[in-house]
Amino acid sequence: MAREQCSQTEAELYYLIARFLQSGPCKKAAQILIEELEEYELVPQRWSWDGQKYKRTFQDWVILNQHIPADYLLRVCQRIGPLIEKEIPPSVPGVQTLLGLGRQSLLRTTK
Repeated sequence: MAREQCSQTEAELYYLIARFLQSGPCKKAAQILIEELEEYELVPQRWSWDGQKYKRTFQDWVILNQHIPADYLLRVCQRIGPLIEKEIPPSVPGVQTLLGLGRQSLLRTTK
């Protein structure tokens, strides 16, 4: 299938989601996501020394990023809340959720 347009950040987020799903109970969901990443050619290609592009598999991508643990996305989510709380306090201190709204949202601003 033709290569979909996807930013590097989006591709990396799909990668982290797939790795997170692989490490938990949703292994079928992970496999389907991995199949789609390969089908839509969202796995970053590699370049040879002579400028040729080659497809990679998801497993190639995992090997390339073996320094990134499967729970990396979870760790990012756990760390982001306290960092935001320091800059912009929530309306209910101590309540941490990824699904907050308004002053509890991770996307809240000072306004």
